[in-house]
Amino acid sequence: MKNFKTLALAVLATLTISSCSNDDEPVPVNEEELITTVTAIYTPVGGGTAITLQYKDLDGEGANAPVITVSGPFAKNTTYNGAVTFKNELANPVDDITLEIIEEGVDHQLFYQKTGTLNAFTYGTATSNFDANGKPVGLQSVFTATNAAAGNLTITLRHEPNKSATNVVTGDITNAGGSTDAEVTFAITVQ
Repeated sequence: MKNFKTLALAVLATLTISSCSNDDEPVPVNEEELITTVTAIYTPVGGGTAITLQYKDLDGEGANAPVITVSGPFAKNTTYNGAVTFKNELANPVDDITLEIIEEGVDHQLFYQKTGTLNAFTYGTATSNFDANGKPVGLQSVFTATNAAAGNLTITLRHEPNKSATNVVTGDITNAGGSTDAEVTFAITVQ
């Protein structure tokens, strides 16, 4: 009986030790990128002066406030095609995060929220503006400035939004969920 108990304990110890080993492959972690610079360039469809909106935070999450600039007012009765880029300018060489957003399009979507008397910003229709499932990534947008106006434009980059939720594909962030990778607000005018 004593030998049976010893043998049982030995088997139990062997099973316990061998079951503790972990042969599973580690799951790769998709680390969040540091975004120091967001640039949106709006070019008039019929030609004219492009408007550049830029956010720069060159100390990352440091104490210095970001620098936010708008190159000038939008012109009324004008349609603009916009393109947004994201960079990490603290990396050497500079890391163009826009490329990662395109590659991982199903996991990203930009949202354009406006306040004041501004007209709505809509998604551009170029094929490159959509993910593999035909849902918007939103790096390109269209803004039609019909009347004199003023307000704020907030550009939000969401990671893993629910693109199937109500109105998310039309640019409504309300039901998007996910996490915010970047969010910047620009004060803009139309003259």
